[in-house]
Amino acid sequence: MSDQPEIDPAILRAMNGLPQDFSNFARVFQDEIGPALQAREGDRVRAADKARQSRWVGGLIGVAIAGALFVFTRSPIGLFFGAIAGFGYTAWGSQDLMALKKEAKVLIVTPVARQFGLSFNPDPGQVNSILRHRELGLVPGWDRSSYEDLVTGRRDGVEFELFEAHLEERRTSTDSKGRTSTHWVTVFRGQCLRFVFEKTFYGRTLVTRDAGFFNRFGGGKGMQRAILEDPEFEKIFEVYTTDQVEARYLLTPDLMQQLVNMEKTFHGGKLKCCFDTGELYITLQGGDLFEPGNMFSPLDDPERVRELLDDFAAMFHIIDATNANRRKAGR
Repeated sequence: MSDQPEIDPAILRAMNGLPQDFSNFARVFQDEIGPALQAREGDRVRAADKARQSRWVGGLIGVAIAGALFVFTRSPIGLFFGAIAGFGYTAWGSQDLMALKKEAKVLIVTPVARQFGLSFNPDPGQVNSILRHRELGLVPGWDRSSYEDLVTGRRDGVEFELFEAHLEERRTSTDSKGRTSTHWVTVFRGQCLRFVFEKTFYGRTLVTRDAGFFNRFGGGKGMQRAILEDPEFEKIFEVYTTDQVEARYLLTPDLMQQLVNMEKTFHGGKLKCCFDTGELYITLQGGDLFEPGNMFSPLDDPERVRELLDDFAAMFHIIDATNANRRKAGR
């Protein structure tokens, strides 16, 4: 008879419905992740109380300054200075909670990644594969970039990486008096994935959102619109390829459903992907993975880990479906 304590039913409910190879995470959460988070619960309560108080005090400071300046100057500029003071105090009061949120991310993601033999780097610096994403037309060009939350590993012979990218373009505008100003515009913010398969692809296949009228411009030189089996998928995406046969065996209804599921799980949109030279690249705009969630609720809530596991499962399903399709086709 096992001497391990029974798993809390609340944890079992939170982990219900996960894939079979995730079945041990209820135990991992109860024995490792939960206690590490619970150890910081007192700090979270104090930081949350401080943040709540700073909101009220910040609001009162803002109103007081705005009112006083209006009385003495009879000018609405007091609203501007009041807002700055109020928001500034509120931001100061939230610093501890924001710092703890970053720490909670590491406490949650690191042990989960370790269970799958993965590496997690919350601040990776430059991620070179973003250049290939750009070459394939999955992200636009940029002048400034930042990256976070890099996960790397291997599953069923497939090396992969997942990271978040924020790409910005410098733009210059001129007003009616000829004065110029420069500002930064976000051209992409979201998740980027790269999968490296053991065998190369014979052609290039690009999956992009249905662009309506702009579909006539195709997917690039030498590429033609692919004819697929799933009409529902074709309502959402447009597919272009240099190899019609390969596109059909790669993009089976199962894999196409996994792509749709990934978009929903990641809370992103405008999914694009490209199969090329043995690699699969995917981008999704929006969403923000690996965040610990609401910091005004208990840290050891198992739902925090469940959402992370769903993210990993969506990524693994893409690998599993692609490998299954290639093996079935004997490629």
